[in-house]
Amino acid sequence: MKSFIESKIEESKSQELDLAPLLDVVFILLIFFIVTTVFVKETGVDIDKPTAVSTKQLKRSVLMLAITQNGNVVYAGTNIGIKGVRATLSQATRNADKPLVIQADKKVPTELLVKVIDQAKLAGIDNISIATLAK
Repeated sequence: MKSFIESKIEESKSQELDLAPLLDVVFILLIFFIVTTVFVKETGVDIDKPTAVSTKQLKRSVLMLAITQNGNVVYAGTNIGIKGVRATLSQATRNADKPLVIQADKKVPTELLVKVIDQAKLAGIDNISIATLAK
């Protein structure tokens, strides 16, 4: 017959917790969250934004367009110019309506900004915002 101590040792060994399925679940959840995360596409250029008191956060699924100090219009890291705004934004909003955020440098002339907004409206975008820094 087994002694009392030997039976307790065997009983404690049989009650061990198998952590392999738990690790599998944790890794599956990690992969799920990585895959479903929405990343904000930046324009790819540094813009010195003007400040404003009435700023607010927008949704992440927006189109980002930048106007640099020297007059370049940039979308997804590519200089598209004013003539490329309409075609590019029409293509980007073909499947779903998305708001547009224009990141214009402080020193961009108003005339250039208005031309870009006009081209965006001609592309069918109604919701246009200008990016600023909170004051």
